[in-house]
Amino acid sequence: MLDKTRDRVPAGRFDEALGPSNESTKSMRHIISLLVENESGALSRIANMFSARGYNIEALSVAPTDDDTVSRMTVVTSGTDEIIEQIIKQLNKLVDVIKLIDLTESTHIERELMLVKVNIRENEVTELMQLIDVFRGHVIDVTDNVYTAELTGDAEKLKAFLHNLEPFDLAEVVRSGPLGIARGDRALRI
Repeated sequence: MLDKTRDRVPAGRFDEALGPSNESTKSMRHIISLLVENESGALSRIANMFSARGYNIEALSVAPTDDDTVSRMTVVTSGTDEIIEQIIKQLNKLVDVIKLIDLTESTHIERELMLVKVNIRENEVTELMQLIDVFRGHVIDVTDNVYTAELTGDAEKLKAFLHNLEPFDLAEVVRSGPLGIARGDRALRI
């Protein structure tokens, strides 16, 4: 069918036949940070909003803030500008949501925690320790044949570390998903 479309489109006009290619039609990853009421059911209502509208949550983290009545939630999702705008509007309608910002709209700092458990042979210890050190990680647990390391960083750093672990016998990987905070004086506060 694509070939038929190509035949009907004047030369040099094929891209236009596929539709607009501006930024608003491209799906982009967004980190949305929310302050929510710290009460039972809040997380469920937010997750249900995503599910009911067919939006995907790629990563999610929630924890109390310095105020025990408020939790900070970080949601990573993807969509076009229009979809992200709809997500933000729908989140703002929820009673549990106090305030939110899309961190992707401005400069921000993003970090993720990863715990990695590696089955290790005696002759691999030095190489593994050097690799962990290069990535500024820490060994947090050691047994006779298993080392557990902790790393923090952006997704690219963690991906690179996992790539370098391919020669080893990787037993388990646990990732927190990204947390984000705006740079400078921009802050999400009540």
